[in-house]
Amino acid sequence: MKALENDIKAWIDTWNEDPRPFTWTRTADEILNSLADYLNKIAPPDTDKR
Repeated sequence: MKALENDIKAWIDTWNEDPRPFTWTRTADEILNSLADYLNKIAPPDTDKR
């Protein structure tokens, strides 16, 4: 765990030396729809409603 923590801190330090804004390539609706599709594939909604 300590090695992972150190690596993350090193990445943050490096990033902060030359930060760049993240450029989204999809809209929020596209991302949410993709997430909903994925969640339905791994855990389909319960269709057995009694």
